[in-house]
Amino acid sequence: MTSPTIRVLLVDDHAVVRSGLSFFLSTTDDIEVVGEAADGEQALRLCAQLHPDVVLMDMVMPGMDGFTAIQQVHQQQPAIRVLALTSFLDGAFVQRALQAGASGYLLKDVQARDLADAIRAAYAGRSTLAAEATQALIQTVAQPAQPGEPLSAREQEVLVRMVRGLSNGEIAAQLTISTNTVRHHVRNILAKLEVTNRTEAVHVAMQRGLVE
Repeated sequence: MTSPTIRVLLVDDHAVVRSGLSFFLSTTDDIEVVGEAADGEQALRLCAQLHPDVVLMDMVMPGMDGFTAIQQVHQQQPAIRVLALTSFLDGAFVQRALQAGASGYLLKDVQARDLADAIRAAYAGRSTLAAEATQALIQTVAQPAQPGEPLSAREQEVLVRMVRGLSNGEIAAQLTISTNTVRHHVRNILAKLEVTNRTEAVHVAMQRGLVE
């Protein structure tokens, strides 16, 4: 009995990435790339037109980001499985993608065979998480920030922009991350600096020389 062909939509704002993915998947007998999109809005339109079985969705794109696109696809066409495919290894990213309805979270350095297996798993209704993504998610959920713990590089970047008076939305735009991820970092910053609000965090940051 011949296995059904799994119809896949590629969504990434970099044409070279889409081309590489398409080449990888062209070597399989049971997976067919039926379309490509450069952003979330285009992905939604193509999902409505092409009805793919599985979507490989980048997370960070101009316009509608991958998180929002996943949520919209999940709401509008729940039969379509969406795999997050990104270069960002962040527990908050993983958590957000899964909450939006993603069937899995993969990194862009995934091997072609593993990518094909993840697509087949998603088509069959199973989830796939990159090992690194699983670890990042566990750390985010199980290990909340501790008072006095050093700020991470990303938290430092967020703190600098907090001192400048930027809103969460403005920080998200500058760092090319979601506002939910910014909120997560802000919560960690407040906990680590042992303060209760952004104003106190800025004061402590200036007092301790944490930012220039």
